[in-house]
Amino acid sequence: MSATNPNLLEPNYATHPGELLAEWLEENQQTQADLAQRSGHAKKTINQLVKGIAPLNAAMALDLEKVTGVAASLWSNMEARYRQFKARQEERAHFAAACADDVARFSYKKMSDFGWLPATTDKTDRAGNLLHFFGVANFHQWSEVYGALEGAARESSSFKSELPDLSAWLRQGEIAAARIACAPFDEAVFRQNLTAIRALTAEPFSATTCPRVRELCAAAGVALVLVPELPGTHVRGFTRWLSPTKALIQQSLRYKRDDHLWFTFCHEAAHLLLHGKKEKFLEFQGRTDPKETEADVWAADFLIPPSEWRNFTQTVRKPYTDQALIEIARQLRVSPGVVAGRAQRESGAFNRYHSLFTRLELKAE
Repeated sequence: MSATNPNLLEPNYATHPGELLAEWLEENQQTQADLAQRSGHAKKTINQLVKGIAPLNAAMALDLEKVTGVAASLWSNMEARYRQFKARQEERAHFAAACADDVARFSYKKMSDFGWLPATTDKTDRAGNLLHFFGVANFHQWSEVYGALEGAARESSSFKSELPDLSAWLRQGEIAAARIACAPFDEAVFRQNLTAIRALTAEPFSATTCPRVRELCAAAGVALVLVPELPGTHVRGFTRWLSPTKALIQQSLRYKRDDHLWFTFCHEAAHLLLHGKKEKFLEFQGRTDPKETEADVWAADFLIPPSEWRNFTQTVRKPYTDQALIEIARQLRVSPGVVAGRAQRESGAFNRYHSLFTRLELKAE
């Protein structure tokens, strides 16, 4: 395999013409001195040729053809393949040394475990596989493409996301989204399908839930992908427009409860409905900005209408019982976990209502 193109097959060895020449001498019971005398070349030249030190030029190939009966084209082709092989080996060594620091910045083994990259411990192959994965010619161009991540971001003050692994997570989302056939984006259809997705929150979460949500999104021009996060990224989601008619909602698999999954999905959907097509929104836990706050409010109100929640909070005594939250969830036709999550956030009682959440074990699809 090529270091710069994993799909290009290359030989991992090459025979220099001196090896064939040594075999001919042995089979014909001749010495290097005999060949020097018959060919008219110096003994030193013949010796270096046999050892693969001296290059075999076109004139030498013609002389060997006359002496040995082996076609000059065979000698020349062997020489060309061998020199090309040697040059590629030298290039690999230089490439490995030049890219070693760049490669070390990525969690290559984890990416391989996820099936994003071929498994290998060879540093040169790792470098080539990474460049192929990102679709860039070199790591300088990787920096040009991914070095300045634009858009609003909520980044926790407790964690610092590492750009290489974060960029790999984003790239895998792009690759997965490219495989999803979507209708041209239609805001009216998206809003309608979001209502259908909201209704899914009230149903038992199963293996068909995420594919059904993905189908409803694709019908409206939105590719929904679930991509496991890499170590140190602590990322929730990412929203961007892949083209004027196709949008991407990318979510990580760090959710352990249904309310987290649904709220983040609605938050990402809000960006598509409320904000510009040139913007990118990368979601972390922590710092907010006005557009992130706006998306939070939209998601909360979409899942639980303000008037309904206000009526509930004004008529039901605090602290809310599990049964009271189950009842309002039934009336609102949403998951009890969605209501419990709202109650936790507003009351600060994060030690309550745990039995109402659906625990999730999400898988990339």
